[in-house]
Amino acid sequence: METAVVWFRDDLRVDDNPTLADALAAAEEVVPLSVFDPRASGETRYGTEKCGTHRTRFRLENVADLRGSLRERGGELFVRKGHVEDIVPAVARAVDADAVFAQTKPATEELEAEYAVRDALPDSVDFRRRWTHTLYHINDLPTRYDRIDDTFTPWRKEVEDGAAVRDPVPAPETVPAPDSVPSPATLQAASADSPVADVVGDPGDIPTLADFGFDEPPTDDRAVLEFEGGETAGKRRVESYLWEGDHLREYKQTRNRLLGADYSSKFSPWLAAGCLSPRWLHREVQRYEEQRVANEDTYWLVFELAWRDFFQFQFLKHGTDFFAPNGIRDVEKRWDRDRAAFHRWADGETGVPFVDANMRELNRTGYMSNRGRQNVASFLADALGVDWRWGAAYFEERLVDYDVASNWGNWAYQAGVGNDSRDNHFDVLSQAEYYDDDAAYVGAWLPALDGLPPEYAHRPWQMDDDEQARYGVELGIDYPESMIDVEARYAELRNQ
Repeated sequence: METAVVWFRDDLRVDDNPTLADALAAAEEVVPLSVFDPRASGETRYGTEKCGTHRTRFRLENVADLRGSLRERGGELFVRKGHVEDIVPAVARAVDADAVFAQTKPATEELEAEYAVRDALPDSVDFRRRWTHTLYHINDLPTRYDRIDDTFTPWRKEVEDGAAVRDPVPAPETVPAPDSVPSPATLQAASADSPVADVVGDPGDIPTLADFGFDEPPTDDRAVLEFEGGETAGKRRVESYLWEGDHLREYKQTRNRLLGADYSSKFSPWLAAGCLSPRWLHREVQRYEEQRVANEDTYWLVFELAWRDFFQFQFLKHGTDFFAPNGIRDVEKRWDRDRAAFHRWADGETGVPFVDANMRELNRTGYMSNRGRQNVASFLADALGVDWRWGAAYFEERLVDYDVASNWGNWAYQAGVGNDSRDNHFDVLSQAEYYDDDAAYVGAWLPALDGLPPEYAHRPWQMDDDEQARYGVELGIDYPESMIDVEARYAELRNQ
């Protein structure tokens, strides 16, 4: 074929990108395209924003880095704003494309967008989708996705025994672009029925945060990492964590810590946006095992990639059931819709220090440790009984590493309505005392409690008036009083 459009979605990379590689193999010229659809922003049905400041900034940096990588190879990334089912077909018509190549994703909104684009294409344009974002390819699963086990461990063992990870596809050396593309005026004259008059011509400006109504997010020296978007930054993080810092050899041992850049890999933002391929990362782990050490810690990173895969395939299997209040198993639960309680949780004002510290870190930096996520989710769903979907939607807004399947799958799991669902809650008090035994984390994010003995930093309600005066902390003024009797609530949960 002469010309192919490559519609980039959450595969914003050139290394191990089968969508790009297959388009380059099939066509003489390619037209890479990134679309900012207004439906990816705005308010959700749960009263949260669909994409907040940190994730929006990260996305803009991802697109800018991809454009730079394509330009280094002689190509260009066309950037447009509008509904994808309008923009992608208009570009395909404008360049007389033979095909559109695109990543396919398992979640419902992403699939609806894909089908809308496919159905709007002229009959002469093929739509060729590629599965690009999991460790194991969907066609290599020992059991079809619609018949896989709903429990992780049996599924993982079956896949480890019966499937292999494909080799990464090398990054292209060149990306041949058309010698010329129609100007906006030419396009308008030739395609009067096009919903977008300037789909091709000027490559287009990447939007700014201000275009989305955001200011620059704050910087904070307590942040575990400055998450810079793009494949270049993602590979730099892998280099720093694996090779320079040599941290993979102790990954499993340290991954539940709370402070600092290197207690865990922090690869998730780049994986979620497709700036890093899990297959490429798997190859780096293999290389590390060959050159440094192979142990349970190095395996555990691959284990976590398998968890990520599991939720992707589960979303294909169960679809919209993941967004139901009682989940994919239709567990009979009644959820409170106490908006005031939800806002105290979201703002880090519950009066329970471990919960509040984690929520304030999330709000300030766009990131929270896995240990923190489990605990704040349990507190909202178990201790407060608030609709878990509100929490999942809030994470969607705030997390720089938001991935629809991982986020909603894990929230459903914690709420007891999803895969491998927990039968018990997390006791955030005992969790805090175990994982933050010196209260350094709580002290970092809750300055009013910094310097308190750990037993008071984690349970400030145990201080009487004299102890509050001694430590200069007045509950209700310097730090909120607990919104519930936590210890009594956990005793109630244990007896259910």
